[in-house]
Amino acid sequence: MAIKEQVGVVVSDKMNKTVVVAVESRSPHGKYGKIVVRTKRYKAHDEENLCKEGDRVRIQETRPLSRTKRWMVAEIFNRESKS
Repeated sequence: MAIKEQVGVVVSDKMNKTVVVAVESRSPHGKYGKIVVRTKRYKAHDEENLCKEGDRVRIQETRPLSRTKRWMVAEIFNRESKS
C-alpha cells in the first residue's frame, strides 16, 4: 500500500504541534470543461513547531493522532520570510 502524500500551503500555525495545510486540486468541470479549483484543508502534525504561515509543505498520511488529525508534515519546501 502506497503512502498518500499531498503538497500545500500552511494557513494556520496557532495550535501546538499542529498546522492547518490548504491543498488545492485543479480539475475540469464535468460539463463545461472550465478548470475548477477546489481547496481542502488538512490538520497535520508538526512535532517541533517548525512550520509557519505561508510555508509550502509536503504532508503524508499517518495513523489517527487525534479526532481530526490524520496527516503529518514530511518536508518543508520553502519558508515564507516575514520582513
